[in-house]
Amino acid sequence: MKIRNHRLLQDDGSALPYRASPNKGGALQARWLVMHYTAGRNAESSISWLASPQAKASAHLVIGRDGKITQLVPFNVVAWHAGASSWEGVSGLNHHSIGIELDNVGRLDHIAGQWVSPLKIVVPDDQVRVAKHKNDAPGLPPSGWQTYTAEQIDAAFSVAQALIAHYALRDIIGHDDIAPGRKSDPGPDFPLVSLRARLFGRREDDLPMFTASAALNVRGGPGSEHALLAGSPIPIGTRVQALEQSGLWWKVDVLDEVNGVMDLVGWCHGRFLQAA
Repeated sequence: MKIRNHRLLQDDGSALPYRASPNKGGALQARWLVMHYTAGRNAESSISWLASPQAKASAHLVIGRDGKITQLVPFNVVAWHAGASSWEGVSGLNHHSIGIELDNVGRLDHIAGQWVSPLKIVVPDDQVRVAKHKNDAPGLPPSGWQTYTAEQIDAAFSVAQALIAHYALRDIIGHDDIAPGRKSDPGPDFPLVSLRARLFGRREDDLPMFTASAALNVRGGPGSEHALLAGSPIPIGTRVQALEQSGLWWKVDVLDEVNGVMDLVGWCHGRFLQAA
């Protein structure tokens, strides 16, 4: 992707959809890229809301579940996406960051056998990951979270790559990093650590450790069509080291708790992994 006159373009120079939001103001020289989820019904409803004066909020971009990108605010103008926030001693991240919203309903409750969002949207089981948020209190049980699509993750990576190169951004962070007592987006399913590693060349040991939240199948590739590996499934509670991510699947190194060594490398669905 390319950036010209603070607008995002395709590699061939063609324009991406643009819906101007009135919820903006002031010159922006961004230092960071902040990721959010919309918590809305779908991408179009979230875009319409953020483009209306009543919202009193906006973002620079919205990425739909199909990977479609819509820009709302030029990258050199402040968007109202961060609210009360601080990072590395800097307060008011609206004035220091570019904000991206991903179409995702966020945290889910399990009600009458279904996963339900705060807007009463029922999310199918195959789009749910059960995990504990990194900022939740120790005694709080894991929640359900709508998973991100491979198309969204790919689009987020391509956009972040272009923005970091063009504006020399320092880091990619979450809304839950800059407003930890108030916000939980983009949540446990967004691969922030692995994206950061790919974008900035961070060390492999910056990648997360997980524990298996169920008996965990380990496969030869990122998908259920790949064969199970010898030693699979692994028991609930087994610790694994993340190596890389492909869509909703993680390549992991499985820890042999008895001997303290890694003895199985393969792919697991992120739905069954909890942050260690």
